[in-house]
Amino acid sequence: MVEGKWGIAHIQASFNNTIITITDLTGAETIAKISGGMVVKAARDESSPYTAMQMANQLSDKLKDKGIMGIHVKVRAPGGNKQRSPGPGAQAAIRAFARAGIRIGRIEDVTPIPHDGTQSKGGRRGRRV
Repeated sequence: MVEGKWGIAHIQASFNNTIITITDLTGAETIAKISGGMVVKAARDESSPYTAMQMANQLSDKLKDKGIMGIHVKVRAPGGNKQRSPGPGAQAAIRAFARAGIRIGRIEDVTPIPHDGTQSKGGRRGRRV
């Protein structure tokens, strides 16, 4: 194992917002967290890739102060009966972490998948345009 502490970056990326939470390896203790609204003023920009890059840069500075040199990434889309693909901020955030000098271990998709839960929006025949 490489020297230095590791953490887990939980990236929740929807098409409306991106939230990044950094925890220790157990996931119990939160080290730092940031959302799109903490970086930009306009609500429409909360989920943009540029905002995600700014968020990752701010978090990487905090991580280096705390002595964390590597992260495992868990990407989460809204899931359930909503969309299963992560928003545009997820990939940009991972790239920005790598560029900032944070080592990236595993990248995992932890989007919740329904096992016949509630019916999705739009009804049986889908959204009719």
